[in-house]
Amino acid sequence: MAPRDLLIGSFHAALEALDAATLLPPHLPAPPAGRTVVVGAGKAAAAMAAAVEAHWPVDAPLEGLVITRHGHGLPTRRIRVAEAGHPLPDAASEVAARELLALVRAAGPDDLVLALVSGGGSSLLTLPAEGLDLADVTAVSHALLRSGAPIADINRVRKHLSRTLGGRLAEACRAPVIALIVSDVAGDDPATIASGPFAPDPSTWTDAMTVLSRWGVAPPEAVRRHLERGARGEIADTPKPGAACFARVENRVVAGGRTALLGAAEFFAAHGITPVILGDTVEGEAREVAAVFAALAREIRLHGSPWAPPVALLSGGETSVTVRGGGQGGRNAEFALALALRLDGLEGVHALAADTDGIDGTADNAGALIGPDSLERARALRQDARARLEDNDAHCFFAALGDLLVTGPTRTNANDYRAILIA
Repeated sequence: MAPRDLLIGSFHAALEALDAATLLPPHLPAPPAGRTVVVGAGKAAAAMAAAVEAHWPVDAPLEGLVITRHGHGLPTRRIRVAEAGHPLPDAASEVAARELLALVRAAGPDDLVLALVSGGGSSLLTLPAEGLDLADVTAVSHALLRSGAPIADINRVRKHLSRTLGGRLAEACRAPVIALIVSDVAGDDPATIASGPFAPDPSTWTDAMTVLSRWGVAPPEAVRRHLERGARGEIADTPKPGAACFARVENRVVAGGRTALLGAAEFFAAHGITPVILGDTVEGEAREVAAVFAALAREIRLHGSPWAPPVALLSGGETSVTVRGGGQGGRNAEFALALALRLDGLEGVHALAADTDGIDGTADNAGALIGPDSLERARALRQDARARLEDNDAHCFFAALGDLLVTGPTRTNANDYRAILIA
């Protein structure tokens, strides 16, 4: 099998390992005495809802609402699927989040709230705190996303601008809650995944203000006043570990980045290639991570150390990009372009970098592929790889080469998937 086909096949094997239809059934509880109210948000929400419907007893009450990204929905019969904005919230996010909060509040002690949580939920569940409007929250989110801040920092701020995130849904609920979670964050912390709508939040108002300062984000005046009021104790903070509301909540992570990497590793092993999982918690600037991985790939290719080829280096997590240029990027395409420049045509090395949700940033591709001939082909097309990288324009670079990976919505999200194949 050609290297490109092997890489693409490994990505689909990673996605298959994240299939909600397989993941969820072993974790579904028995129906309660009352109603089962399904709520959820994230890029896997529609697939998770469909899996619940397919395995729930037909004579047991089942209703609810889940929110997913525009274009990522699926037809369902008993659980309604709403579509909203990601990575930035929109009016549909606010409308759907308000309705979801009402469903949670209406559930009683004899009911069960079955929460389906996955990456992307922070934006999709946006319901601004009292005194803030959607434009305020969107402006802060946009600035943080462009700043290069890691997702944990971004979510510390989001939680403190919301009526649904940072454990607020648990606080609003009288019913027992089982939250089934597909993780898209390093460490699989339920408090960070989708900003932890049903999880205790250890962060504080001061932490949120520190994040904005650290990443040079000047918030709108309404946001600044809101955070300062919270820091003075005039607004209650998010519910903390040990709060009474969490006594009736179970947060259960059913899959994450490592799930995807294990699926890909099985694929490569079946094709006679040694899989090496470097971890699912890789973070940092995309181009800096690429420099480290390029050095490792070069050592393997030239010296057979620490592993003899053929080897597939697999990693996940979430890189970041500090946006300084005006191009159309995506962190995985940026990683791939930076890797190609560092490898500089090294024979026998091919790579794929993609987001498991099928969307690299805001574009229509999941990521991109490179090979030893990428820079040579780019020069033939008068594409300046280094200039494209400096302009954060990796998407356009790979579009010109025909090397974007386009999958459409995958209806899951375990964040980045990177595979470097060394022959």
